[in-house]
Amino acid sequence: MTFTNMATLFGAMAVLAAVPSVSVLAVSARSATLGFAHGACTAMGIVVGDLWFILLAMFGLALLAEMTDGLFFLIKFLGGTYLIWLGISLWMSRTEVSKLKGANHSSLISSFMAGLFITLGDQKAVFFYLGFLPAFVDLSTLSYLDAGLVMAITILAVGGVKLGYAYAAHRAGASIAIKSGKTMSIAAASIMIAAGIFVVMTA
Repeated sequence: MTFTNMATLFGAMAVLAAVPSVSVLAVSARSATLGFAHGACTAMGIVVGDLWFILLAMFGLALLAEMTDGLFFLIKFLGGTYLIWLGISLWMSRTEVSKLKGANHSSLISSFMAGLFITLGDQKAVFFYLGFLPAFVDLSTLSYLDAGLVMAITILAVGGVKLGYAYAAHRAGASIAIKSGKTMSIAAASIMIAAGIFVVMTA
């Protein structure tokens, strides 16, 4: 991966991580009600779930690229189309985030597991990464170094944004933290549409 690829991937993932979602709500709510440590553990669980899906996407696509060019083309085309559809849906809809009811006292492990299960429960995430990653990484020549860089970028971008939400919620309350992220929706939609178009064109 070049420095430009890494910087672009970092920026795209950070913007997408900032879009109001169930994961943002979970981090903000647990941080506001139970403290920053719980929000941070929830964010950590979310990152671990993302890393799992990214590994599946990267090595799954790399394997497909080695097996058959035709099938790899189809997967890339469908993945790019899916990204475009997601972007248009996000652009056209207004994100509505409901407030969570107060959480009961719980352990840091339960906060981590909450974040992990929120991510793993979204089976569409693996299809998202199948469409998203080829816009930034040449999966046909994927190396262990490239995979490590993508993982590190994910930890810094997604983890950093979620920790920002946790801190903001701890300081000001979950509703303020969530509201501040709504301005990222249009930017995130643009990124998804652009990445989808790029993947479809290069397929």
